[in-house]
Amino acid sequence: MARILLVDDEETVRGFLKRGLEIDGHAVVTASDGSDGLDRLNEADGGFDLMLTDIRMPLMDGIALALAAKRDFPDLTILLMTGFADQRERARGLDAIVTDVLTKPFSLADLRATVKRALAA
Repeated sequence: MARILLVDDEETVRGFLKRGLEIDGHAVVTASDGSDGLDRLNEADGGFDLMLTDIRMPLMDGIALALAAKRDFPDLTILLMTGFADQRERARGLDAIVTDVLTKPFSLADLRATVKRALAA
């Protein structure tokens, strides 16, 4: 299956999503914020099939992370997630680099289906 980088500043959310993605056989590496996520990307030389990142995080938000990731690793598939309408609006202009934006709260089934679609695209 896919190698996924999961970036979220909430430990409980990270753990829940990681377990949900691993159910489908994905190898999941986690990061606690955008800066940590960019470090993980660089350490792996972009060796991920997909990056799933929250938008609102300290240090570096998910949009800044997505822009940096796409600049350095243009073939990386990126999914964003947010529970804030204003953050979703910020993501609207990123259609060229972001495959989709998941709105929190979402179900595990929604996550798994969105990841499956993104990886198939």
